Amino acid sequence: MEAGVGLPDAKGARSASGATNARDLRKPLKAGAAGAPPHDESSAAETPLPASDAFPAALREALGRRGLSLERVSERLRARGIGVSQATLSSWQRGRSQPERARSLRAVEVLEEILDLPGGALRSLLGPRRPRGRVAPARGEGAALQVLGEDSVVEKALGERFRHFNQETGSLLIHDVVTLGASGTLSNLTTTNVLRANHAGADRALFVLSFDDEQAEPLDIRVTSGRLGEATYLKGLKSLVLEIHFGRELAKLDTTVVSYAVDVSPSREPATHYERWSRANLHEYLQQVFFHPDALPSGCRRYFRDQVGSPPRAQRRISMNDSHSTHVLASRCKPGVHGVAWDFDTGE
Repeated sequence: MEAGVGLPDAKGARSASGATNARDLRKPLKAGAAGAPPHDESSAAETPLPASDAFPAALREALGRRGLSLERVSERLRARGIGVSQATLSSWQRGRSQPERARSLRAVEVLEEILDLPGGALRSLLGPRRPRGRVAPARGEGAALQVLGEDSVVEKALGERFRHFNQETGSLLIHDVVTLGASGTLSNLTTTNVLRANHAGADRALFVLSFDDEQAEPLDIRVTSGRLGEATYLKGLKSLVLEIHFGRELAKLDTTVVSYAVDVSPSREPATHYERWSRANLHEYLQQVFFHPDALPSGCRRYFRDQVGSPPRAQRRISMNDSHSTHVLASRCKPGVHGVAWDFDTGE
């Protein structure tokens, strides 16, 4: 899938702590469910990573384990007399470039100390010298970065999988149904996604849902079209990662329908908006928002963002009907963020 969601504030889609606690939700959800490391793919990847991938993978893992931001690491390097920018560190951990000059190799040695790694743990993973210039991101990664920006919650939640995020499929039509409870907080999200295979053999897709409030956690997940393969809640990132299997391998340009519903625990504050991002053109996007009769908004509006976190534009008021719901239907949607926002009258 080529979309993610955020509630209730778009800022949460880009800010998150480095360390995460993961909860595997493939079994029915229960309080105190067992935790699992975020995006741990070691059991699925039994063959060693090539040298070109091993260094960035090890660097990302060490950064995540220590819970250090790139800004903090850059500051610590600078305190040791080594100037390495956040942009350079980001390029290293993405595999777009690698340390090769003497000063950069010295920085790697100090990084091993900062990240509590044995001497040579990172440097020994460096491959042969590369041609000068940056390595272009994979097609899917580059398109996602255009909308999500650098170091997004989605990228952190997916880890290694972000680089090839759903390149085998593309969304044609998405229908979101958002249901709010009596307190104005999100209570349920139901999504239907029509996908088309870009390549023969596609048999699954990833979905990432992000929440701003850490109290808004998934309580139950139901897949009505497709089969749930993974459901992991990353508490530190306030994000839910779903992997849904189609039940068959698709031929090129074949289509399939994925439908799922997520019940959510009440957050601290009422939700103020719902938005979906897409990195490619959608034929059609329909969003419906159902409000509780005891928590009706004073007004609703639709909007568009070019990128997650950027100022909303193309805002337009939309009305509610007798069923206490509003909706927005967009056709031929260009890449970006499509959202609906509402205001609750707090009185005096």
